[in-house]
Amino acid sequence: MNIGFDAKRAFLNNSGLGNYSRTLIKSLNTFYPENKYNLFTTKKSGNDFEKSISNYTNIHILEPQHFIDKKLRSRWRSYGITDLLIQNKIDVYHGLSNELPFNINQFKGKKIVTTHDLIFLRYPQLYPFLDRKIYNKKFRHACDIADTIIAISEETKRDIEKYYFIPENKISVIYQSCDEAFYSDYSLEQKAKIKTKFNLPDQFLFYVGTIEERKNLLTIAKALKKVKDIPLYVVGKKTNYYEKVIAYLKEHKLENRVFFLEDICNKELPIIYQLATIFIFPSIFEGFGIPIIEALTSKTPVITTKGACFPEAGGAYTLYIDPTSEEEMAENINFLLNSESKRLEMANKGFEYAQKFHPKTISQQVIQTYK
Repeated sequence: MNIGFDAKRAFLNNSGLGNYSRTLIKSLNTFYPENKYNLFTTKKSGNDFEKSISNYTNIHILEPQHFIDKKLRSRWRSYGITDLLIQNKIDVYHGLSNELPFNINQFKGKKIVTTHDLIFLRYPQLYPFLDRKIYNKKFRHACDIADTIIAISEETKRDIEKYYFIPENKISVIYQSCDEAFYSDYSLEQKAKIKTKFNLPDQFLFYVGTIEERKNLLTIAKALKKVKDIPLYVVGKKTNYYEKVIAYLKEHKLENRVFFLEDICNKELPIIYQLATIFIFPSIFEGFGIPIIEALTSKTPVITTKGACFPEAGGAYTLYIDPTSEEEMAENINFLLNSESKRLEMANKGFEYAQKFHPKTISQQVIQTYK
């Protein structure tokens, strides 16, 4: 097959949507190298992903070439890609991050879009008015025009049906995977090196995610007051919400218990996950929650949110809490810290559950959808 992707996020986004795009493209190429993969992006980035695919003859990167397209890159993504799909005789075009070109009905091949979440409709107060209008126009168009919609969880599928009145038989639930680096074995020497580099103690709590209100880092900070003297290490892009967290830490003299790690490369993050004692992900709402899969694959016990999509990602051997309750969070942290046997059970059983999200399994499901 000759497959095209909206790969902008793979090159230019370092978090959720970018991780999904990079992992899926690399997995498809690893397990189905007989296909031709065309990556349409508004701009190259020179990042690790671009370097990792540079030697494959079946992967082609396409970006704006004409002067006007280079000046209006967003317009090229919404309208200019369609002509290239026709010229390059693409069989299937997959919008990896909620969008399809507005004129893609001119393209006679099959059209697929992955819809990650409709959080902007569920929690409109978290998004500026104009952003909500733009997202709604793009997401609704993509869902309407696509031949098939891939939802990344049953929860997202239900939202697509509810908000956009899309028939159930048009939506396939295919979960996400995590980067291949999480499936590597790391030596004691490699772990010791990372521990020294980031000054990690023998025991620590771990959080990964954008530092924004929806991800709810502040509740972990509040729970620390009721937890024994164990530090929290945080990895994530900072927003204005970060200042709110910092202000709380200073007010309650907790600055020396929370550490923000930066400049972590792809091969360092899995090792930090493996070194962590407990992973905490108290997000108010997600489309799926890749960090949960990353932790389970790393054999690290997980505490996350009750309900919504979280049990789909976490399985039976994850602890679920009310994410707004600092008391419940502290109680569960203390429980795990005081029970090595429970942590070991959660680590092993969680790892077994996480195999359903292995890149080979997910790429096989996606290829079957293309076929």
